[in-house]
Amino acid sequence: MVVLNRIYTRTGDDGTTSLGSGERRKKYDLRVDAYGTLDEVNAVVGIVRLHTKEDAQLDGMLARIQNDIFDVEADLCILDGSKGKGPGGAKLNVTGKQVQWIERQIDILNDDLPPLRSFILPGGTPAAAYLHLARTMCRRAERLMVELRDQPGEEVTPEAIQYVNRLSDFLFVAGRHANDRGEKDVLWQPGQHR
Repeated sequence: MVVLNRIYTRTGDDGTTSLGSGERRKKYDLRVDAYGTLDEVNAVVGIVRLHTKEDAQLDGMLARIQNDIFDVEADLCILDGSKGKGPGGAKLNVTGKQVQWIERQIDILNDDLPPLRSFILPGGTPAAAYLHLARTMCRRAERLMVELRDQPGEEVTPEAIQYVNRLSDFLFVAGRHANDRGEKDVLWQPGQHR
């Protein structure tokens, strides 16, 4: 369990931060950037939830996703071989079960949507606009995670990358769902203003 009894420590004043293992890294380190970007995604999902209280199904999905995003962050923050934040001090890794769950949620939301005949622009309802913002940030997190995985001496679990890849898909479909099940989607009109 995480215990935060003091918020400022002054240890980051030198431009470094501590991973879950206690190892210090620069604040611009790819690993820190990846889980920091996921933290941004989670904050935007929190804003989305201000607009989804009337949609218990979607809001419930988003509540679980917020928790799962923290699991992905823990997966990135705690290196293999380090004592983790999971039960019994185990390293907390994203599981295939979490990936499968989010895939099922995508299918549930997508079943009520009309097929797309064009790309869509971010917008429509406030919830949809924020979901699209979260989606673009999620894609950035995914790019950082893949870049990190490709660095010598660094590892990222395959399930963490799979989860974040599916999360961006979920956020896209959820954005359409939040647009009155696609009725308020803002369609791209190629070459409209040439």
